[in-house]
Amino acid sequence: MSKKRYAVIGGGINGLSVARQLLLDDPDASVTVFEKETAVAQHQSSHNSGVVHAGLYYEPGGLKARLCRRGVELVRNYCLEHAIPYDECGKVVVALGEEELPRLDAIYKKSLDNKVPGVRLVGAEELREIEPNCIGIRALHSPHTAIVSYGQIARRIAQEIEEKGGSIRLNAPVSRLVERGSQIHVELESGEVHPGHFDFAIACSGLQSDRLAQRSGDGATPKIVPFFGQYYVIDEAFKSHVKGLIYPVPDPRFPFLGVHFTKRIDGQMTIGPNAFISLGRENYDGKRFSARDIADFLTYGGFWKFASRNVPATLRELKTVLSESVFVREAARYVPSLSEVGVTPAVRGIRAQAMQGDGSLVDDFVIRRQGNITHIRNAPSPGATSSMAIAEYIVREVIPGR
Repeated sequence: MSKKRYAVIGGGINGLSVARQLLLDDPDASVTVFEKETAVAQHQSSHNSGVVHAGLYYEPGGLKARLCRRGVELVRNYCLEHAIPYDECGKVVVALGEEELPRLDAIYKKSLDNKVPGVRLVGAEELREIEPNCIGIRALHSPHTAIVSYGQIARRIAQEIEEKGGSIRLNAPVSRLVERGSQIHVELESGEVHPGHFDFAIACSGLQSDRLAQRSGDGATPKIVPFFGQYYVIDEAFKSHVKGLIYPVPDPRFPFLGVHFTKRIDGQMTIGPNAFISLGRENYDGKRFSARDIADFLTYGGFWKFASRNVPATLRELKTVLSESVFVREAARYVPSLSEVGVTPAVRGIRAQAMQGDGSLVDDFVIRRQGNITHIRNAPSPGATSSMAIAEYIVREVIPGR
């Protein structure tokens, strides 16, 4: 039997995990990763909070719940095996008022259904034992929620791919995938067609996933609408005011978790993120804009339907975008001792949020096969946590003929 040839588009943590899994399951396979940048993990993989999500929020039975729980196990084991820092600092989801308690109870029920280990509801007194400076009337405690550097993990996976005989082609932005009979050809944006052909292709192109999918013959929806999230590092002298991760009870009417405190693997403490429409899919410094990306969402009917339903949340988020002090005060509702703390801008992430034409946001992962081409169409948080489990799922359940 001739060895199979695989093309993986995207050198972020999802694409790299898929390439690694292909080589683990079939060491004789030929695997080529195409990455448009000069190095791997330059986008969402290195612009995130670093949280290893335990599986608190996700609908039981969905892909997010299943792959997040499996992903935690795989990420933890990988970090232990390769001496990559992994800190189970724990997390509390805090209710400030009575009106939030039904939502907190619903999260607790989901976490039990998803078999998240160690989760329990705690009262105000016990919350203070876990987070001495945090106020709240009740909280959900997840002691095994952890933090890592996903960029570091991704770079180690890239090294492992090459050690196992795979290749990573950098500076190689892919324009489209063309399937002719049993052969798949990779066309680059330069006009070059990669020599030879592939038997299977897996597109893990993050913020550009909808464009590559549509150019390669898949449907136009769901469409990616980018939302940025800014993080700030708090003054070094105050970082001990928070021990681990402190989150608000999320508002189910809005897809984001709200401004929270997140410990980083380097020991710093961050506040963030806010969530607002980004003026570019890859505008990580916030100083540039892309006319093409702006036109893309402004001419999309689904975006306007979404926006019209979320005016209050949009105005709330806009205040945190325009004012650092408002941003800090929003977080300090949970830790009042930090209401005047100094902050420094840190990482700015951009969420590749998939949106349907009716304005609804796609909640679960969307992994779609078309012939012998597989597209990851939606893999927001907990996409990094789930990356190795997503890879197992694609390689073992989605790709045909293996």
